[in-house]
Order: sequence, then C-alpha cells, then structure tokens
Amino acid sequence: MVSEVAAIPEGETGFDRVLRFTIPARNARGRVVRLSPVLDLIQGAHDYPPVIARLLAEALVIAALIGSLLKDGEGQMTMQAQTEDGIVDLLVCDYHGGELRGYVRHDADRLAGLGANPSLFALFGRGYLAITFDMASTGQRYQGIVPLEGDSLAAACEAYFAQSEQVPTLLRIAVRSEGGRCVAGGMLVQHLAEGEEGRERLHVKLDHPEWEHIAALAGSIRHDELIDSALSLEALVWRLFHDEPEVRVEAGNPLQRGCRCSIEHYASVIGQFPEDDRADMRDEAGLVSVDCAFCSRVFEIPA
Repeated sequence: MVSEVAAIPEGETGFDRVLRFTIPARNARGRVVRLSPVLDLIQGAHDYPPVIARLLAEALVIAALIGSLLKDGEGQMTMQAQTEDGIVDLLVCDYHGGELRGYVRHDADRLAGLGANPSLFALFGRGYLAITFDMASTGQRYQGIVPLEGDSLAAACEAYFAQSEQVPTLLRIAVRSEGGRCVAGGMLVQHLAEGEEGRERLHVKLDHPEWEHIAALAGSIRHDELIDSALSLEALVWRLFHDEPEVRVEAGNPLQRGCRCSIEHYASVIGQFPEDDRADMRDEAGLVSVDCAFCSRVFEIPA
C-alpha cells in the first residue's frame, strides 16, 4: 500500500499541496507536488482502465503545477488535449484556486487493442494541446495552442512554454498505482525573465548557462523520488539544489477536488435558453437531465 503522509517530518509538505520554490541566484522558479487522496476522489467518479487512469493522473499533476503559477488566486488554468481521430478524443483538466478536476473521453473498444504502455501518439493520434489562463482580477483570457507531440503530456507542455511563452521549462512526472491507490508526483522548473526595459531578457535564451545548470540538476530527479511518500517535498528540493547559495520555499494551500456542478448552476444556465429550447429539453416529467462528465453525476433540473 502507498504509505500515508504522516511518514514525513512534522511541518513539512507531503500529499496534495504544491510547494513553491525559487532560486534567486539562478533566476529560476519551480513547483513540486505529490497527489494521492485528491487523485483518488477525482478518479473514483469513473471506472477508468489503467492506461486512462495513468494519463489522467499525469494531467492532474501538470494542472496543479501550471495552475499554481497563477498570481491571481481566483484565476483558472484549463488544459485541454483534443483530437478528431484518436482513441482518446478529449482530455480536460483545470485548476481554480487550489481546486482540481479532470475528465478523459475515450473509445474503450479501440483502447482494448493497445498494450499496457501505449505512446502519446497511439492514444491521441494527431491532435493539439491548448492551455488557457482566465484572470479573475482583470477578466482577461490568455490561450496558447501547440501540436500534441512528444513522448508524454509533460513533453507537450514543455513545447507550449517554449513556443507560446518563450520560457525555458522542465517538467518531470511520475505515476504509480499500488494496492488499489494511485500516487503521482511532478516537478516544474522555469528560467525567469530578468532585466528591465532596454535590456536583453534571459528567458528568450534557451541555452543560457544559468538555465543549463538548473535544468541539469532538476533533470536528475528520479521517478521514485517524486512518488516517495516518506520524502517531504522540502527534502526533495534540498536534494537537488542544496549547493545553491539560497533556495526559498513556500507551501501552498491544500489541493481539493473541485467539480463546481450543482442544481443551481445548471438551472441558471438552462434559464438563459429561450422557452422553445427549454421545452425541447424537458422529459415527460418536465425535467432536464444534465450529465456532469467531471463527477459522473446526473442532475435533474426543473425547467
């Protein structure tokens, strides 16, 4: 069985909480996270086969890492991988104020013909990855779209940051299922922009020596370290960067399952449709059935 978070020293960070860190001398920032209880809650709403469960676990770790980059505490990050002809035709995860949710739509019959460890291309075919940031404080939306390429979702997200934001980024993800539970961990490290108006900005130089140094250290992390529940996230960061003159760490708030479906929400949405459309939606009892893909619940809404 996966051991409990109590195995780590008191006051240090274990499951379901993002640890933020910065390395000022190297103009670098990072995030590290390990998910398990919240992962069980999200995946428990669906009877996913092991391949899809691992894919969703990887996506939820990435969502927690990227979403925690938001300075806007009420903002939302949505990651969507989509294709028209893939075995997986839709994967969507979002992060909103420490709340996570995710869903994978797939063709079970075609999936059964694959092996235990199919490639990203075998699952999706030719698709795209879209990452969207909705900023609550300003009402602005930012979106970047890149081809869904590489060996993993993490590799596709690295390409997103390189192409859409020109920020050198390293992502490492590990997933393990054991004893009926799933544990997944991940680390994100980036080279921050430096300079002021009129100066060259470091984040457009992918071969900058400071970034090469940090990427080499972060890239040495092992999969078993990311999912070792007896190893605190602070200890993990220390293992990698203890030779740096200063590493600042800060634990975020606990992560929670955050499906925002409710009868009130759906009633409000349905109420915006014209009466003729609402009449078409109603069943013989005068109710509109709404199926939430995220939590796999059906809501019967008076319309």
